[in-house]
This record gives sequence, C-alpha cells and structure tokens, in this order.
Amino acid sequence: MDTSPRDNGSDSNAPGQGSGSDNGFPKSNPGGGRPLGMPAIIMLALAAIALVTIVIREQAGSVAAVSWDEFVREVKAGNVAEVRISGNSLDGQFKAPLAGAGEVGGGAPRTFHIEISPYLGEGLSEMLLEHDVKTTVRQPTDGTGLLLGLYMLVPLLLMGGFWMTLRRARDPLGGSGFLGGFSKSPAKRYGSSDRQVTFADVAGLEQVKEDLKEIVDFLKDPRRFQRLGGRVPKGVLLMGPPGTGKTLLARAVAGEAGVPFFSISGSEFIQMFVGVGASRVRDLFKTAKDASPAILFIDEIDAVGRHRGTGLGGGHDEREQTLNQILSEMDGFSPSEAVIVLAATNRPDVLDPALLRPGRFDRHVTVDRPNHKARLALFRVHTRKVPLAADVNLDRLASGTVGLTGADIRNLVNEAALWATRHDKDAVDSSDFDYARDKVLMGPKREEVLVGREKTMTAYHEAGHALGSWLLPGVDNLHKVTIIPRGRALGVTQLVPEEDRMNIGQSDLENRLVFILAGRAAEKLVFGEYSAGAENDLVQATRLARRMVAHWGMSEKVGPVACHGSNEHPFLGRDVYEQREFSDHTA
Repeated sequence: MDTSPRDNGSDSNAPGQGSGSDNGFPKSNPGGGRPLGMPAIIMLALAAIALVTIVIREQAGSVAAVSWDEFVREVKAGNVAEVRISGNSLDGQFKAPLAGAGEVGGGAPRTFHIEISPYLGEGLSEMLLEHDVKTTVRQPTDGTGLLLGLYMLVPLLLMGGFWMTLRRARDPLGGSGFLGGFSKSPAKRYGSSDRQVTFADVAGLEQVKEDLKEIVDFLKDPRRFQRLGGRVPKGVLLMGPPGTGKTLLARAVAGEAGVPFFSISGSEFIQMFVGVGASRVRDLFKTAKDASPAILFIDEIDAVGRHRGTGLGGGHDEREQTLNQILSEMDGFSPSEAVIVLAATNRPDVLDPALLRPGRFDRHVTVDRPNHKARLALFRVHTRKVPLAADVNLDRLASGTVGLTGADIRNLVNEAALWATRHDKDAVDSSDFDYARDKVLMGPKREEVLVGREKTMTAYHEAGHALGSWLLPGVDNLHKVTIIPRGRALGVTQLVPEEDRMNIGQSDLENRLVFILAGRAAEKLVFGEYSAGAENDLVQATRLARRMVAHWGMSEKVGPVACHGSNEHPFLGRDVYEQREFSDHTA
C-alpha cells in the first residue's frame, strides 16, 4: 500500500516490521555451573579481619589507664608483677586488680598502660630492680603490625581463590568452575514436551514449505536418501525481510520431523572474553550431534557471518574466530550424523562467501512478503480466536494490506481486538479493522488540530495528491485522504493497488513521480509558494528517481548502466576501498 504523507518536517515511519516467529515455551539450557570459591573466600577474608579487629579492641578495652603517680605508688607497694617498656610506652600487670583505676572497658583490670616522659623515666630501672619487678625492654612499634599483615593477606587470598577456581575448570575457558559457564552454548532447546509447531501453523508460504519438506523427509528417514548416493544439504539459509516467519518456519520443520530443535541468535556467540564464541560453537554442535537427528537454528546469522577481513584494523577478531569455527564444524559432519543447520538473515548480501558455498549453506530459500492469497490465509489464522462481526470481509482486508508481513498482520488484528475491547463490543467489526489499519500504516492520531492557513494549505496539498491518483494512469487507486495529523505527518493520501505487482514500467514510474510531487505543485499553484510540509514527498521522489537512473538504467543521458554506489559501512561487512563505476561529475 502506498501512502503520500504531508510531513511535518520529518520523514514518516514505514510500517512496523516485527518478528514473524512464534515464541512458544522455550527451555533454556545454558549448561554452565555456578561460580564456586571466590565469593566464599572473600567473605571469609572479611570475616577474619573483622574478628581480629574486634579481639584487638576488646583487649584494648581491658587495659587500665593509670597516672605516673599511681604507678610509682603501686610499685613501692609491691603490687606490680611485670613491666614491658617500649620507647615512651609502658605496659604491665598488677598482682591484684587495681580498684578505682581509670579503666576503659569497665571492671577492675589487672593490665595497665602508661605514657611516660623522658625526664620521668630517670631512675625507673633502679626503682623496678629495687622492688623485684620483672622488666622487659622491646623495640618501639606502632601496634598495627598484626592488622597490617591481615590487610596484606587479603589480596593473596583473592589470588589463591582465583587460581583454585581456574584449576577446577577443564581449560582456561572450560565447561565448569568460575568461567566455565561462558563457554557453554546458551541455545534454547525445544523438545517433545514443548508445544509443537507444524506447517499447519504457518499460513501462506506454500512454495517455501514445499522446499523444506525434503528436509523433513530426510530427518524422518535418512537412509532413503543415502540409498542412491544422494546427499541432503547440510545447511539451509532462510532469506527475507523481518517479520516474514523465518523462525516459525524453522520450528515447523522440527515439529514436522519430530526431532529436537536448538535455537540461538548469532549475537549470543560473541562475549567479552576472546575465544568464547568459538567455544560456544563447539559446544552447540556437540550438543546437536549428541541429540541427532536434530535441527540447529541460528537466527540473525549475519551478526557473526559477515565478510571477513573488512574492518580498518584487519585484525583476527573474535567474530572471525567464531565464523571460522562454524565453517569448521559444518565441514565436520559425518554422513551418519543427521543434523541440519538452518539459518535466517535479512542481509544475505553481507554474508561471507565461504558460508554460502556448496557443502555448507548450499540451499537458499527466499521467504518474501506474502501475496494476496497468503495474506488472506494469515488473516484467517490470526482471527481464529477473535470473534468477528458479520460485516468483516477478510478478502477486502487482504487486498488493502499490500506489503505487510505476517508479523504486521498479527499486530493489525491485535490492534483491532484491543480497540473493540476498549469500546465494550462483543465482536470485532470492520470499523475496528479500519482503525487498526490506519494506525499501523499511518500512525496514531495526534491531538493537534490544524487551523487557519496551515489547515487550508494541507488540504490543498492532499487534494493535489488525490487528483494525481485519479488522473494519472498506472498510479494505484485512491483509498483515503485525511488532514488529521497522524504520526509525523500533517495529512496523508492513502492508495490501494488493484493487485500485487511484481514489475513496473518506466511510464508508470514517471506517473508515480508526478503523483508524489502533485501536492507540492498544488501549493505553488494556489498559494504561490512551497511549504516545508512536502519534505517527505521530496525524499520519496528523489529516492525513486535515483533508482530509475542508477539501478534500472532509465536515463537516456546516463545510459543503460548500473552506477549505484554501496552504502555499506566498512565495519559492517564491506571493503573500505570499493571501486566506483561513475565520476563525481556524474554523481
């Protein structure tokens, strides 16, 4: 369906394209063990430090602080049993508790501490010797040696615990221990206990299902194909726009064959540790081989399977290692291992050629947008549980939703059901579907109301588009004109094609250009000037004209050549130095 929105300074959004797969009830199988050792070691080290600190403080709390005069009096009274001298500090023990002393921790302590001045210490040794007091002289310390030693012990304990956890692993990134979980494949497994998806759940796509039935037959009876020396493809690549049902098709193949289905996204292979991606690939393929016959599905494989050696650095990065491991594993299948690798992508042009050669993904299946028949089947599938009013015509809905994918149609039906529920209806009628279609294709209504000159200019602009659609041959049929702001547009002229078109001629394309610019021409004719609201029209017209010249060779001046350049970013899978087939003057 074509729309020509009058933009409010921005390009309008294309119809949303979601996932065309049915999530089902996945069962995660990460396979990694829980981290062992490190948390316990850290907690033990902190507990030891806290315990020693408490003990030291408790000991300090049972020491009496006495004055010099009290100390001299107790020495002369014969109540001092032992004295330890360390610099200007003096510690000792009384023979009997000193009642009434200035204790710190309460009670009557036997241990005492006193700080002495150098001039008070004169004659101290003679006095202690005279009264038979055991005396010990030590080198002065700050009293923090034990605590400092404990603090230094903490990093040693941490390093020891880290070493112990690595020892528990099979290799530096092994399958157990602290880092073992990283190397395990996070693929989800769908088995017989999960809800099975079959080809009956996939509406439309009849030709695609026929192509995939051969894979199902091989998984059911591999010997039938091996009897005459035949070889079933190791890999099948599903290509198509987002939301067309590639993941659902892969699950349907597994459901039809009744074999385990392992699903993983290409981005899940890459992690922060070097070598994790390759290790996960090895684990994934090993798990699939152990469950043979099985299907291994890699969604968005372009995240890991892009052209190698195309970045500016040219290094052997983690993504390339992962891709190399995938290639190696696919070459390592034996004829007795009935494992089929399915992959999905919407960017087949950026995949590495080694991935697409015969013997790997040697069968390519295109999952395109549904035609009228497929859209009608999709509407029937998605409205099975939706009560419909008598005025709902699914064939008319299928005709008016050209270009929508299966995910878009599912979203449209859901929006219609929500809108009917909001208005307390018992069934979903045609007005609800009309509202949902306008919301999906043109965006939700905005609260702004156009007034004055702005409203008049928008009306003439959309009237220009409407006249163009009526008068120009080859332009799709006019369906709806509105000047109610929707999405980013101030007004929209909506067209509905009579039928699905697979090709279009130059004259129809030129009329299409006239239709796109008709709204801008109406502004100039009536108001004598252009407005900024035609921005999206200019974007569409420029894009179409460039494709006519650079892609389809419809310019007599340039000639029948393909002179379009690559818009690929060098980091996204294309060469940095790409040869240009046209000069700057031609561009």
